Amino acid sequence: MTHAEAGAPVTSGVAGSSLMVRIFYGFVVLAVLSLCVSLGGKMLGRSVILGGHTDDRTPHLIAIGDDVLSVPANMIRQQGARHDGAAKRLDLYLLWPALDGYTAGTRDEFNHVGGRKGILFVSIEERSMSQDMSGRLRPIYDHIVRQPGTPAAAGLVAFDFKEGSGYANETLMVAAGADSAQPFAARCLSGRSATESLAPCERDVHVGKSLSLTYRFPAELLPHWRELEAAMRAKAEEFLGARDARP
Repeated sequence: MTHAEAGAPVTSGVAGSSLMVRIFYGFVVLAVLSLCVSLGGKMLGRSVILGGHTDDRTPHLIAIGDDVLSVPANMIRQQGARHDGAAKRLDLYLLWPALDGYTAGTRDEFNHVGGRKGILFVSIEERSMSQDMSGRLRPIYDHIVRQPGTPAAAGLVAFDFKEGSGYANETLMVAAGADSAQPFAARCLSGRSATESLAPCERDVHVGKSLSLTYRFPAELLPHWRELEAAMRAKAEEFLGARDARP
């Protein structure tokens, strides 16, 4: 046997070994790519399912004017607003009656599946008026609604706005015999606009040092206006009080 013949099997073995190594690394690369695709697909799938919502309850400290609020991420509507820092306005959404934010278990309610209406839309910003809706009732609204009003559910009276008042297709709902310092008053859309809106009624109240909180709610909650008002004021105090309790 020649030296060349003797060395042939050795060369073949080296070449075969090198090929197996390349095949092995090829499988490793494919496995890693497959894992990345799988993880990416799961993350994308979760993002699509959430549709902009989040079930993250991490509280964020948000300064608006002279006030600081602590609000869980799952109550904040816009993804870009879910961080600590200063803001001119904060938009939230809460599920009645618990007034909690988005969770996996309440996905249908937040996505309005089946025509469900139980979401309150809340906006918090610096006050632009010296009086909230209750304070504007006597000096302003009383002069631009038609008298007398019509009795409604749960001790409310409905007043139509006069033409040229600037509140076309709206109705003013006021607690009957309201003579307290903070009488309940809310404006609600009427007609087709009301049926097409998820939250056709709105009320604004002053909270904190210099904030105005506007909450919009389904007309179906008007009979529960007492509980609604108390719950919203308590929730505002919770946001404002929690800032000092956060570690």
